[in-house]
Amino acid sequence: MHNDLRNQWIWGFTCGAENWNGRLAMMAFAIIFLFELFLSRTILSILSI
Repeated sequence: MHNDLRNQWIWGFTCGAENWNGRLAMMAFAIIFLFELFLSRTILSILSI
């Protein structure tokens, strides 16, 4: 796939969609990690699961 289409939002399993999925997953992981680090509690205990 061309480099200029890498960040475009195209529906389906495309390189751009996989890039966005990876970016969002990394952001979610970092946010949850920091959340647990600063509150000294796990997400599951906060949600009472």
